[in-house]
Amino acid sequence: MSSIVVVGANWGDEGKGRIVDFLASEASASIRFQGGNNAGHTVVNDFGTFKLHQLPSGIFNPNCIAVLGPGMVISPAALSEEIAEVQAAGVEVNLKISDRATLCLPIHVLEDTLEEQRLGDAAYGSTRQGIAPAYGDRVMKKGILVGWLNQPEVLQQRIQFMLDWKMPQLKALYPNCDYNESAADITQWLLETTKAWRRFICNVTEPLKALQTKQANLLFEAQLGAGRDLVYGEYPWTTSSNVTAAYAGIGSGLPALRPERVIAVAKSFSSSVGTGTLVTAMEEQDNFRESSNEYGATTGRPRDMGYFDAVATKNGVELQAATEIALTKIDCLTGMKDLRICVAYYGEHTENPIWPQTAALTPIYESMEGWDIDISGCRTFESLPKGAQDYVLRIEELMGVPITMVSVGPEREQMIIRR
Repeated sequence: MSSIVVVGANWGDEGKGRIVDFLASEASASIRFQGGNNAGHTVVNDFGTFKLHQLPSGIFNPNCIAVLGPGMVISPAALSEEIAEVQAAGVEVNLKISDRATLCLPIHVLEDTLEEQRLGDAAYGSTRQGIAPAYGDRVMKKGILVGWLNQPEVLQQRIQFMLDWKMPQLKALYPNCDYNESAADITQWLLETTKAWRRFICNVTEPLKALQTKQANLLFEAQLGAGRDLVYGEYPWTTSSNVTAAYAGIGSGLPALRPERVIAVAKSFSSSVGTGTLVTAMEEQDNFRESSNEYGATTGRPRDMGYFDAVATKNGVELQAATEIALTKIDCLTGMKDLRICVAYYGEHTENPIWPQTAALTPIYESMEGWDIDISGCRTFESLPKGAQDYVLRIEELMGVPITMVSVGPEREQMIIRR
């Protein structure tokens, strides 16, 4: 049996979807263990190109159970649309959805949007998908559980309980809030919207434990990256859940999980979308962003582009307790004349360089020799040009963890396995 956790070493958008899609061919279950509809994993395979927001990237393997774990917040209409999209492409959906996951409702989207508007220039950079309010309701014991979709009377009672608590607050804080949906209206909408997937709702722990007993391969997939972790990320510009490998068992339904492998995915350059600090930001970003197609999978927002930040990435690798690294999008660096790696920071508070927020830090760079040869067709490490090999080896040396996978393009076959 092999339990593999795939997580992000940076701020998200590292290319985790292509790594999970590649590994899922040998998995018996592919499990999303946190997050919701606020970020996307782009997957390119024989079925087409997909931007998955809630479905695990292993959904394309018919022999693999795709699991939405109890640590997730699920947007019901968006999930129905996502399921319909992959089915239309000919995918045989094999789903298990945790009855303990939390529903993310339109009222949460409204609350998220109103708060970002209230904050103005101090906004967090939310995707406005309602993720933080949905997680907040769960913590305040007002959340709506997925399992209640199969208990309509309980569902309506719990929605009314939530509205009685939430609406006075919203109308007091946001004078322009005109939400007037009743508990009965919301319940009816939910029952209609979730018809496509209510049959998949279950206690996901039981089928996962059965697979463990059979020594099956389990693949755990995180959203975003260590820099956005609620506890250890660039607070308050974080997501609202724990994106570290340590949470994989809890968020998946297997709290006693001890994974054999933790693959931290890192992009071969730095990028970040939303609010926060990117110490290694490039002065000229537009052309590189366009050629690398660096736009948010959920919002379409342009990502800030930077040189590879070894300081932040090493911190992310350590937070993830990574046993190995998958390095993605190295093909995008082909032809770059000014190739650098940030190996340290100079400035105040460099003794605690964990995604600095207020310190004025200057990156210290090492220059690397670039390459002009198209590497998208390379399938072995030795076939890469010397500049690309040296770049990978230097990052590996700085990380102190082996780079076992190198992606040279978005397709499944564009993956170099080193060991």
